[in-house]
Amino acid sequence: MKSGSPTLTVDGRGLQVAIIAASWHATVMDGLIAGAQRGLTDAGLEPVEPVRVPGTFELAVAAARLAPHYDAVVALGVVIRGGTPHFDYVCQAATTGLTEVSVRTGVPVGFGVLTCDNEQQALDRAGLDGSSEDKGYEAATAAIATARVLDGVKAG
Repeated sequence: MKSGSPTLTVDGRGLQVAIIAASWHATVMDGLIAGAQRGLTDAGLEPVEPVRVPGTFELAVAAARLAPHYDAVVALGVVIRGGTPHFDYVCQAATTGLTEVSVRTGVPVGFGVLTCDNEQQALDRAGLDGSSEDKGYEAATAAIATARVLDGVKAG
């Protein structure tokens, strides 16, 4: 766990949570998915099969389709900087798109999108053996915790 990050203990029992995962960088994605599933299990939920999309760019449209049917959505992806501006465009689109889905629908979207300068940074955050962080777990836990907080907030 990174210094300063909160320790969240959440009870997700009774919630419906979807996981959406990009397909690029299979090793990193496998770690993120496993971490998100551990997060669901630790919150008292059954692990769910992720909805797979081609890449991180496609996460927002999948989240928009799924959010109205779930209490929380966990979006997982990884973008590794290359030699072109593609990195900046995909990262901005994913961030803006997932934020817009969450705000528009009122459904928490756990942001498990790694935006890294190199593959080692992604591996370090993927929740794999030897990783220093588990961003899939953190995204799932944050989505569930936010859903619970919103349960107690009156709309309007």
